[in-house]
Amino acid sequence: MNETRPVLLDVQDLKMHFPIRRGVLRQVAGYVRAVDGVNLFIREGETLGLVGESGCGKTTTGRVILRAYEPTAGKVLFRRDGEMVDVLKLNHAELKALRRDMQIIFQDPFSSLNPRMTVRELIGEPLHVHKRAS
Repeated sequence: MNETRPVLLDVQDLKMHFPIRRGVLRQVAGYVRAVDGVNLFIREGETLGLVGESGCGKTTTGRVILRAYEPTAGKVLFRRDGEMVDVLKLNHAELKALRRDMQIIFQDPFSSLNPRMTVRELIGEPLHVHKRAS
């Protein structure tokens, strides 16, 4: 591993706790700790795969990193144009632009991968959609 490459993604103490609501008034009775203290970093040129049991928080972690969910706590930094950007502080337009540089491939290959497409087409499709390739 080349330690001189810059960090591309830095996730610090990421938490996503979903409230459990009960009763007619839907009061919070507790929390499901879907993600509880995740730390990771990825350097430029590296790939990371999250592997684990069903329901252990893999998809939730990815969605929080992409800010599809607002985390309970933590920090998500992503290198863009040479500087680290705090993903959790971006406005809607900035987040939309940043998502062109971030991708998640969900664990269910039947809903995310078309078996009639080649690997080249599968990888090229998001690049084409975001006008990164022709």
